[in-house]
Amino acid sequence: MGTHTYRFIPQFKDEQAILQRQLEGVRWTVRHACASPQYKAKLDAAGVHPEDIKSLEDVRRLPLSSVEDLREGYPLPLLCIPESDIVRIHASSGTTGKRKILAYSRRDVDTFELQMARCYEMAGLTTADRIQIAVGYGLWTAGVGFQGGSELFGALTVPVGPGNLDIHLQMLEDMGTTCFCATASMGLLMAEEVERSGMIDKIKLRKMIFGSETCSVKMRASFERRLRLEGSYDIGGMTEMYGPGSSIECDAHQGLHYWPDLFYKEILHPDTLAPVEPGEIGEMVVTTLCKEAVPLIRYRTRDLTRLLPGVCACGLNLPRHDKIFARSDDMFILRGVNIYPGQIMDVLAHFPELGGEYHVRLSRTNGRDNMELAVERHDGASSDIDQGLAARVAEQLHLKLMVRCQVGIVDHGSLPRTFSKSKRITDMR
Repeated sequence: MGTHTYRFIPQFKDEQAILQRQLEGVRWTVRHACASPQYKAKLDAAGVHPEDIKSLEDVRRLPLSSVEDLREGYPLPLLCIPESDIVRIHASSGTTGKRKILAYSRRDVDTFELQMARCYEMAGLTTADRIQIAVGYGLWTAGVGFQGGSELFGALTVPVGPGNLDIHLQMLEDMGTTCFCATASMGLLMAEEVERSGMIDKIKLRKMIFGSETCSVKMRASFERRLRLEGSYDIGGMTEMYGPGSSIECDAHQGLHYWPDLFYKEILHPDTLAPVEPGEIGEMVVTTLCKEAVPLIRYRTRDLTRLLPGVCACGLNLPRHDKIFARSDDMFILRGVNIYPGQIMDVLAHFPELGGEYHVRLSRTNGRDNMELAVERHDGASSDIDQGLAARVAEQLHLKLMVRCQVGIVDHGSLPRTFSKSKRITDMR
């Protein structure tokens, strides 16, 4: 990859060139953000002015921002351009309060499409590929982002959206789709449906780009095997960072490359908010470098990951972060212990008899918290071993999580499938 000439992916002479570009971007963003009364007040309170940013080390002097800043300024928070220059809004759902609404300038839309085109290029696609989109449209960024990026990239685009299994199956066959873009849950659902329908020899699918939720190793292996894929690629992003496409895996699968001309990323301890040691896991904090309508200054994403040092085996000198291990707000507490869904998936990955789907139910009886885990048996595995397998899984979970839970093994395909993100935790307490 390193010697390849790209149409969309940026290439830098060396790390110093990357750092210089990022410093220029941070300086521009801080100056630009002063057009927002919200940002101006935050910067004044922190005693930081645009001229104070002389090196990337000075980024730490800037105030952090978060989802609360977006909610406080509803409906057009942190806006740094005249309302007449807004050409689009997108929104993301929130568990409490109003939705987060993000405004876009014309340049922002162009940058959004560019970062998605880079992702298709990173996944090894060409203009001869046919890209089928199975993510949400409307206020969400995903559908229009995948579609706009595909059209800029120059591939034939099949914009079906989520759901509509019959239409998806028909388009896979009739249009000769070669790349499927979906959540991991939708990818698994489609893979099982293709297998159930006996269609595998009638389709030309070779790659999948998936994102929006944590995907277990088993889940990924399942849809890759069932669809006979050449490869699949985990994609990163969120509405605040334009949408999907802020990072993606390459064929080396050694983390996700991100675009250092668009984002400056830090990893902070989620509690102390101090920088973690290189290679340690923490919360990803993002500063945008050319975003016009709603720039981000040290925005807390709540995503837990780590930056990866060195040059990727693919040869590109673009920086990388690891997969998203969890979101800090996905954590649940059981009997005083902090537990992330990713920890459960890590334990389940060690049992070949298990599939990739699971569900956790939390309840409280007589003042005591209880955790029940239902996990699917691997397709084709015998139910004769369920009792012993459940006991071994429960033992490993106790060793890793330091809490006990009740484990039940269920038939393959018995847990709910979804077109979007799977809901794997039900808290009844």
